[in-house]
Amino acid sequence: MRLVVVGNGMAGSRLVSEVRARDPRMRVTVFGAEAGPPYNRVLLSDVLAGGSRPDQVRLLDPSWYAAHAVEAVPGAEVVRVDRDTRHVVTADGRREPYDVLVLATGSEAVVPPLPGAGRAVPFRTLEDCERIMEAAGRARRAAVVGGGLLGVEAARGLAGRGLPVTLLHLAGHLMERQLDAEAGQVLGETLAGLGVATRTGVSAAAVEPDGVRLADGELVEADLVVLACGVRPVTGLAAEAGLEVRRGVVVDDELRTDDPSIFAIGECAEHHGTVYGLVAPAWEQAAVAAEVITGGKARYRGSRLVTRLKAESVELAAMGETHLGEEHAEVVRFSHRARGTYRKLVIRDGRLVGAILLGESDAVGTLTQLFDRGGPVPGDRAGLLFPGLSSAPVAGSPVLMPDAAVVCRCNDVTKGRIRACWEAGARDVAGVAAATRATTGCGTCRDAVEGIVGWLCEQEGVPV
Repeated sequence: MRLVVVGNGMAGSRLVSEVRARDPRMRVTVFGAEAGPPYNRVLLSDVLAGGSRPDQVRLLDPSWYAAHAVEAVPGAEVVRVDRDTRHVVTADGRREPYDVLVLATGSEAVVPPLPGAGRAVPFRTLEDCERIMEAAGRARRAAVVGGGLLGVEAARGLAGRGLPVTLLHLAGHLMERQLDAEAGQVLGETLAGLGVATRTGVSAAAVEPDGVRLADGELVEADLVVLACGVRPVTGLAAEAGLEVRRGVVVDDELRTDDPSIFAIGECAEHHGTVYGLVAPAWEQAAVAAEVITGGKARYRGSRLVTRLKAESVELAAMGETHLGEEHAEVVRFSHRARGTYRKLVIRDGRLVGAILLGESDAVGTLTQLFDRGGPVPGDRAGLLFPGLSSAPVAGSPVLMPDAAVVCRCNDVTKGRIRACWEAGARDVAGVAAATRATTGCGTCRDAVEGIVGWLCEQEGVPV
């Protein structure tokens, strides 16, 4: 059977590795529009901040493809799908036949139709990141347009390079999709302490040589302007092929489109009305699609999303229905703005349906598990927000954490799998990552994995 994958980003590269793990003989060809090997887009904010080099965020290098008999074709944009003859056609005229086709075309940056927008740099790809870093070396001050997740990460990264940064956002508070108003204000105050000035409720009207002109005529001075105005699924290829497209390419529980020989996964796919923009759902979808493609049975039932902000000196996790108020749910809230701390639980029918944790907190692991499993919330609400005040066991402790607890959400790695991996000889984080992929997604589980590995080594008297 001939499998063709269009898109070699985080979803496409994971699909290829999942297929190859199940079937060593299937003929696999993957086309990537970007010229280099696949990389972890989630960690681009670390690259921008100078915490990681571009080569450190690669997912699969050319040697992996050669060793696993996978033909990878970088820098090759697929421009047409011929469903009648079951071929894909690239921009340079190559025609590749398929028996099964997987669309993993991802998303593209939204560039608003502003006069002078060409003077700005979007923040989406590794090439964008490298352009921003090069420009930052010459710039005196920067402006970031868009105060969602990517905009906040971009602003913090540029401030970490010593640039004064102004973050411009149309909505009334930052990250309004994930945060309520007070959390957005606390986040803005935290960023202010790190060198980012936040302007909310403002509209960019033009990008000029000296900065961003606002709708009210004010000029926000900047010689580097970064656009973080959201993303949209790349669905043109599917639409032109006659597949059903709404916000994304419509798929069923097997990730099939309305053409049974064509699948779609990741940010370009729409499952039961939802388009997921995070890495964990894309990787869950890749595993399901790979199982089905190689003859197994699997179903994708949707994902429960936990958004983690990856910015130095800013700890933030948000999950579920964070905007519900007391009229619709039980809300437990704590705010200490002077310390940049905000914690909120949203509980309905005895279950945790939403949470915001801003500022350093040892409650993230416990609350994420409660949210994932939908289990009953303990009666001690204060103990959930402040585990140290409670006599109840803290799920985040390696000693008390059950083996079924999920440590790495991006790759669905439990403490039990980490323990088994350690017992098989992986005595450090690198070994655990190689065996389980834990820490290779958003990276926020690294401390937990290190803690579990260190605890196991200590228990067995193994030198670390």
